[in-house]
Amino acid sequence: MKNIQKKTIITWLKRFISFLAIMLWLYIILNISNMNKPFLEQAPYCMGTTMLIFTLLSLVFKTLEYWEKQK
Repeated sequence: MKNIQKKTIITWLKRFISFLAIMLWLYIILNISNMNKPFLEQAPYCMGTTMLIFTLLSLVFKTLEYWEKQK
């Protein structure tokens, strides 16, 4: 029973954190696109924030998966 509850909590944490990461990413991308600069100057900001946000999301997922495998 405890293992099922743990899996449910981890599943919902993954969903919530994924939603937050995507919303944060969209917010940042929209702010970058509203800058008064040409696309070539905006592109590094877009790529950098995308890589940073989704790297952190991957790290959180790996940590949660590690925690899920623990008994």
